[in-house]
Amino acid sequence: MAYAIFKTGGKQYRVSEGDKIDVEFLDAKVGDKLTFSDVLLKGAGETVTVGAPFVDGAAITAEVVDQKRAKKVISFKYKRRKGYHKTKGHRRQLTRLQIVSI
Repeated sequence: MAYAIFKTGGKQYRVSEGDKIDVEFLDAKVGDKLTFSDVLLKGAGETVTVGAPFVDGAAITAEVVDQKRAKKVISFKYKRRKGYHKTKGHRRQLTRLQIVSI
């Protein structure tokens, strides 16, 4: 089974064909095909190719399945005995991808 590690949005993801992953927001519409050329490692069975920093000629093709927002994250600041507390929250924008080929 072939797998690869690639970089997008400042994070690294290990994927195989057919996987669905959530990545940081990408400006693409549902159904679009995206190609990622920042492949750090590529493996198939016993053979593993490590890039320096990227593997030459390797690319990952993915299809945009959904644009969504993650669960709400609460940030709470508090200082004891001072009467200070602050609550803020946010929801990250995510893009769900399905890996088509490596």
